[in-house]
Amino acid sequence: MLYKFLFMMSDQYSFLNVFRYITFRTFLSFFTAFLLCWWFGPKFIRILLRKQVGQSIRDDGPQSHKKKQGTPTMGGGLILLGLLAPALLWMDLWNSLVWSVLIVTLGFGLIGYMDDYFKVSKKNHRGLSGKLRLAGEFLISGGVISFLVYSNQIPTLVYFPFFKHLAVDLGFLYIPFAALVIVGCANAVNLTDGLDGLAIVPVIICAATLGVLAYTAGHVRIAEYLNIPYIVGAGELAPLTAAVVAAGLGFLWFNTYPAQVFMGDVGSLSLGGFLGIVSVVTQNELLLIILGGVFVIEAISVISQVISFKLTGKRIFKMAPLHHHFELKGLTETKIIVRFWIISVLLAVLSLATLKLR
Repeated sequence: MLYKFLFMMSDQYSFLNVFRYITFRTFLSFFTAFLLCWWFGPKFIRILLRKQVGQSIRDDGPQSHKKKQGTPTMGGGLILLGLLAPALLWMDLWNSLVWSVLIVTLGFGLIGYMDDYFKVSKKNHRGLSGKLRLAGEFLISGGVISFLVYSNQIPTLVYFPFFKHLAVDLGFLYIPFAALVIVGCANAVNLTDGLDGLAIVPVIICAATLGVLAYTAGHVRIAEYLNIPYIVGAGELAPLTAAVVAAGLGFLWFNTYPAQVFMGDVGSLSLGGFLGIVSVVTQNELLLIILGGVFVIEAISVISQVISFKLTGKRIFKMAPLHHHFELKGLTETKIIVRFWIISVLLAVLSLATLKLR
């Protein structure tokens, strides 16, 4: 917490008073994360290559992906590094909401790392057992949410977007509901991570939007003006979301088509968990369905494909997740990626519009 030390010296040096402002530390967090990922990225990729941490490609996947076999994976570790450094430097680590987000993000990242490790060591795409992975995700998210609820850090209310006063109190059922939101978001991002840059840009857009929502929810006057729940300490999540945005941009520098590195499950699960927990602590669980619409559609395409095949023996899509369906229909990889990015931007604007409509 370098900023705390600098702020304590503001009595002697008045210009250090700027560290009290969340907006200033948000900018510091952003540039720290980006420069760290951009500078360390090439070294990180060389380490992965030296350790032969290569991506395994599905045999039943699009044939165009065969050329990606062996591309370094587990690049999400670079993003987590870009997140942790600003957290230690510019954020209030006495804030329990910050720790809750970090625990979920790093915990899901650890599960993703184990999944990637098994994939790399066994040279297949299956990785960690699905049941074991889900059990770990629910344990982490459920534990964090239970702490936040029983310590009165967050209410058990679920707010509906586009309605000013519509909210439902789930009581003790809120804990499994919130855990499901986090786990569902993490795995939806994981399913979306199939093309170069496809997942990271929607994550960046969602994180930036949630950063705005966190800042407004943590500012008593803005929250009152917009008629949204005021959440003590939520504003401190703005520098954290800025770090994810910047680290994501730094990673995209190397992940853009043709990718030099993939994020792997260590990246997709941790980032999805991050989006899920931030939406929960800012009381935007249902809004996440709109904001993360790209991830939702990708997950629904997989679920519906599996259900249809088991019940009827027929497939709805040529291949799931949805981006593979479009690939097999003849769309180029870059066209699919950019169009998904555009949709993410539109959904983010729609999500921000709900602030004034409440």
